[in-house]
Amino acid sequence: MRDRVAASDPGLLRLTAGLRTAGSIALAVAVLALLGTDVTHLVAGALAAMVSTFAIREKQRGQQAITLALGLPVALASMTLAAALHSNVLAGDLVFVALIFCAVYGRRFGDRGTALGLIGFQIYFVSLFVGASVGELPELFRAVAVAFGCGALVRFVLVPETPTGVLERLREAFRARLAQLLSAQHDLLDAGPEEADRALEQVREGTARLHETALLIQGRLEGGTADERVAALVQRRVADAEIAAERLGLSLLRARGAERVDTLAMHLPGAPIPSGGRQPVKDEATETLRRDLEALRVLVLRPVEQAAGPAVAQLRNRLLGYRDEENLPVASPAVQDVFRAVGEAARAVLGLRIALGGARDESDDSPATARSREELDAEDAVLDADEETPTEEATGLRRPTTRAAVQVAVGSTLAIVGGELLSRDRWYWAVLTCWIVFLNTASTGEILVKGYRRLLGTVLGVLAGIVLAGAVGHNTWTAFALVLLFVFAMFYSAPLSYTAVSFFVTAALGLLYTLLHTYSLSVLVLRIEETALGAACGVIAAAFVLPVQTDRRTNELLATVLERLGDVTRSAVDQLSGEPPKELLDEARELDQALADLRAATKPLTHPVTPLRARRETARYVVALLETCAFHARSLAATAELLPTHPSIAADPRLRRAAGRIEHNLEAISAHVGDEHSTAEIETGPSIASLLGPSTPGVPRYGRITDRVLRHLQRLDEGVTGLARPLGVPVKAPEG
Repeated sequence: MRDRVAASDPGLLRLTAGLRTAGSIALAVAVLALLGTDVTHLVAGALAAMVSTFAIREKQRGQQAITLALGLPVALASMTLAAALHSNVLAGDLVFVALIFCAVYGRRFGDRGTALGLIGFQIYFVSLFVGASVGELPELFRAVAVAFGCGALVRFVLVPETPTGVLERLREAFRARLAQLLSAQHDLLDAGPEEADRALEQVREGTARLHETALLIQGRLEGGTADERVAALVQRRVADAEIAAERLGLSLLRARGAERVDTLAMHLPGAPIPSGGRQPVKDEATETLRRDLEALRVLVLRPVEQAAGPAVAQLRNRLLGYRDEENLPVASPAVQDVFRAVGEAARAVLGLRIALGGARDESDDSPATARSREELDAEDAVLDADEETPTEEATGLRRPTTRAAVQVAVGSTLAIVGGELLSRDRWYWAVLTCWIVFLNTASTGEILVKGYRRLLGTVLGVLAGIVLAGAVGHNTWTAFALVLLFVFAMFYSAPLSYTAVSFFVTAALGLLYTLLHTYSLSVLVLRIEETALGAACGVIAAAFVLPVQTDRRTNELLATVLERLGDVTRSAVDQLSGEPPKELLDEARELDQALADLRAATKPLTHPVTPLRARRETARYVVALLETCAFHARSLAATAELLPTHPSIAADPRLRRAAGRIEHNLEAISAHVGDEHSTAEIETGPSIASLLGPSTPGVPRYGRITDRVLRHLQRLDEGVTGLARPLGVPVKAPEG
């Protein structure tokens, strides 16, 4: 059960966010109730507690404390402005728009600027919601101060969260998700014709979830690890385990009889399993393989702090023995390749346990296990972190924060005008929606999709609010209890579904209106109208004010992915050709992050309701093909880092010549993405292996590039060439 929870919520980040926010509200309401606060100011305190909790995103506790301390005067100043301008509609609207601009512009100053801007805007909104006036300011100040104090108590004492603790939980989540992926791979091996496609889809989902957790760990390493060398070691071992698990899944596909299965099958959603109609093979070798997959899962789930013990050590030794050719069982080459992949995965698990500080009992080591330990120790000894190269930032209106601030200010102005035409008292709902659809979005398409999801969640929330308001009536504490439940659900579901967030927010607001004695069916219907208006104003502003079209945004991100892919490939090939060692996994993670950004930006193109079906399929295919290329590039980087220590890998200068075509094709595709009139063409030709030229007689095997490296390069070459057709890049006619 612990592993299931860890896997479903990596780092318990969603659970912590929900508990902390709901706990802050509950504590603030309890304290204010003991002080004899009326219901209106109880609601103000509850909302202020929620704002003071979710606005702060910094990872270090000291930085969080400073931001929280600065947030209180910002909140009080914002509430004072709202109360002072309560009766002056025009001035209040102008100040609100200016505050919105400053809040969005403040994102350029990092997490603290974002938090303070969010606090200022949201507290102004809270003041409008409770109808704050100058005469009520002392009572409101007390409610806000209590809310911030309760938020601090919950954050730092009752539900503490440290970077080290989060990183530790993320590591556990990685192990749990790795075990789940191994279970899915076991099911894939056993799946019959009817279950094959579903089993492959589960492997795809497990692979994506494992990759997601690896990226989360990457983002927390700097703050959660005091020693940079330890952070680099954990990063490497996590990457090794991820690559080994994906390689194992690909080998299992081949073992099902798909001799030329492409890695694309692991990354393209909905693609059928190659040779999926075949019955699973049942012989002695595959029966052994089934047991070994389960044994590998046992090794993964073994708590890091526990020593292996004789039985587990025996499992580990047997699996690591598959890395030696002589230990492979008699089977087809495809099945033998799965056993090799199991051995490499066991080695990755061993390295991960060592990097996480696992108990180190070497008394039962076999020669194969001892050799793997020596290799891991040798790799750890050559860790060398590179300095990051600063990137040039955009200025003026080209800076994303400035552009977004102008857009949201224009959209909010439209929302204020239209909202006041709908209602003189509830117009701020349109402004809030306009503000929210701009959060964490960067293109018109993303804003359109987010606005649609918010409207859908609001409609469903209104229906729920009607039912709940009738059931609760004016029972204050029952209503507050349900509000707490909805707030927890809102933050727990936030990373999963924005529609669910909007639903829980609207349902909670229906209860708050009941507490404020302002509930009516017309109020909830008005909320739908204001939400639709705000979403429309946001889309209009995004489309006509300094617009960033979805195509332009995706092209920019696609160019970045291609550039990062070229960097990783070039660095790996250089090192495999004899250049000095580099920290290649940092470059690989930059590629992963760029690909994650592209995947998020293409969501409007791949959304189920999009009318452009052909365009949707093209976007899905291109992203899947890039994920395939990224897998092979990561694998090349991981192999290149083994070069100084692995006895079967040695530098081969011929490799640089063989990989030149891949680099040229990446540059040609990048040129076409940047300029559709580009005349650059990609090149095709013989296989990568043939480009190496004849080998020297008498050269031992360790002096050649391994078959694995050639296979990754060949697949990378095929993947890059495959991008030409959907992106419309011309292919150079073969010479002669």
